[in-house]
Amino acid sequence: MARGKRSNGEGSVYQRKDGLWIGAAYVLTTTGHRKRVTVSATSEEEAWRKLRKKIADSDAGIPVSADNWTVDGYLAYWLENVATTKRPRTVEGYRAVVRRHLVPGLGAKKLQRLTAQDVRTFLNRLRHDCRCCADKVDAKRPKGERRCCAVGECCGLVLSDRTVQQVHAVLRNALQHAMREEVIPRNVAKLVQVKSPRYDVHRGLESDQAKALLKAARGNRLEALYVLALYLGMRRGELLGLRWSDIDWDGWDEPCGPHREEFCEDCADRCFPSLQVRQTLQRVGRKLVFVPPKTERSERATPLPQLVAEALVEHWDRQDDEAEAADDWEDSGLVFTTPKGGPLDPTYLRSSWYPLRKRAGLDGVRFHDLRHSCVTLLLRLGVPPHIVRDIVGHSAIDVTMKIYASVSLRDKREALKLLTDTLAKL
Repeated sequence: MARGKRSNGEGSVYQRKDGLWIGAAYVLTTTGHRKRVTVSATSEEEAWRKLRKKIADSDAGIPVSADNWTVDGYLAYWLENVATTKRPRTVEGYRAVVRRHLVPGLGAKKLQRLTAQDVRTFLNRLRHDCRCCADKVDAKRPKGERRCCAVGECCGLVLSDRTVQQVHAVLRNALQHAMREEVIPRNVAKLVQVKSPRYDVHRGLESDQAKALLKAARGNRLEALYVLALYLGMRRGELLGLRWSDIDWDGWDEPCGPHREEFCEDCADRCFPSLQVRQTLQRVGRKLVFVPPKTERSERATPLPQLVAEALVEHWDRQDDEAEAADDWEDSGLVFTTPKGGPLDPTYLRSSWYPLRKRAGLDGVRFHDLRHSCVTLLLRLGVPPHIVRDIVGHSAIDVTMKIYASVSLRDKREALKLLTDTLAKL
């Protein structure tokens, strides 16, 4: 049946020799110009439907991409031109996720044709497929040494919920920028929900464990570092990036200063030194780099209790002795350094931490758990959450309460006992 004359801009549909129907029309692109685009279908009606959708989007001001991006190509562009505004360690993590997961799983797909179903299927594979076989590790082993899916015995090594969430977040962030640049009309990754990981909040030390740790740290060349971590809840990078110039000693030499057991009320503020968190030390690739604190609230000032200040003074004296003994001392200005004065690598800190926690009977406790311990102990002592948040530099108070403030059986028991004692008096 013959069609009537088409209106201007309606486009055209024709059938190729192989039977496939092709629709073509001129539509708006992200450069502001119009170009000819095509759609394909197995029937004429489907071709017209797809073509009219393209034209309707163009008329509504939704452009098509001027570049025929693949997911792989756009992720490379995003990493080099957009993600570099983030912290170096964050960018390093983005690159690892893109290289290990996104490019192998979605890289060959056309960015314009990526669907929510594609993303959901990809994330389900990550969650359920054995990584040993997905990464072809088992297949590369000699035939006699294969011990996983290649011989029908899956090891069950799959990605954690947290890793899958990170992969989804990186893809979502990249597609969000593609949408802002009008490369794609919508962010399909936002249409896919992922399972939230369950955080283990029972990681803080009890008061007797904290005392055992401080006792085990006495005489250690990094004793002051562990004191700061436990009393002030400082992050590892904040401790390693701390400089002597970040500590204000004003008032420390006053007559009522550190050698008195009690501070007078009139000048207590002047008698307490304070500490400023201004930078952190991170390992990025093969380099140690100084970067700003994690969040705006992480850049903070904290008063130093007398015990903490005295630990720093002792550490200063110890560092002076090391400087005199060293032939080539590096004057880095850092509080915690190598025996030769250079920045302290996080791996070196682990070599100090593991033997220390073993002596304290705390096998399995992470160094970061000292930060958790500071928060939990302060909250149990009745310190208001907003003050605890500012001491440790959390970005929001819900981080303080939901992730770090665990509720133990003892806490519940004491709360219920308080209730029963109150009702018993009625």
